[in-house]
Amino acid sequence: MKSDGKCNYCNGIFSGSAMGKHLQGCAERKKKIGQDKGNGKAYLIKASCEPFWVYCEVDSDSTLKDIDSSLRELWLECCGHMSGFKILTDFYSSHPEEDDKSMNIRLDKVLSIGLKFIHEYDFGTTTTLLLTVVSDRNGKAGKSNVIARNNLPDFKCKCGKQPKEVCSQCVFEIGEEAVLCSQCAKKHECGEDMLLPFVNSPRAGMCGYTG
Repeated sequence: MKSDGKCNYCNGIFSGSAMGKHLQGCAERKKKIGQDKGNGKAYLIKASCEPFWVYCEVDSDSTLKDIDSSLRELWLECCGHMSGFKILTDFYSSHPEEDDKSMNIRLDKVLSIGLKFIHEYDFGTTTTLLLTVVSDRNGKAGKSNVIARNNLPDFKCKCGKQPKEVCSQCVFEIGEEAVLCSQCAKKHECGEDMLLPFVNSPRAGMCGYTG
């Protein structure tokens, strides 16, 4: 399933794959960027776990820890789990041990345009995100500034209604078919204790995540 989302600059609606190209040519974004007189460089980064995706800008002198904190706040945090980035042959951990490296490293030391890398949250019930450095620009953006994000994907309960819950047991067995409307959730065989809110996050239905 694919999902569309809105550009925060012009309110245009685009698919996740088309949004990157749009953002680089968006007239409203160019106007806003043109007002930025700050020194430095900012990266445009896409994070995705289809059909969920987000584009954010982040200063090149920020750290991997800043991106990790942003992803946790937006999509992932439930129980304070460990996390890490896989960049080429290196692993940068929230709690580095042995051969792991620290996330407290500047982005311009490890990232470049076109680079694809991985973020993992929770090494028991893992949520894996693909990140791509789409482009860069002169100016400042902050430690992480969300500029486009997918709308809630159009999943359906098996009865055809809009889902409100997701079964944390069935999500691993039948995937997107584990979403349930309010009525079907009441009759679901796994019981109420297994139900979590259906939210706009790749973490939906996993561990104790509620959005």
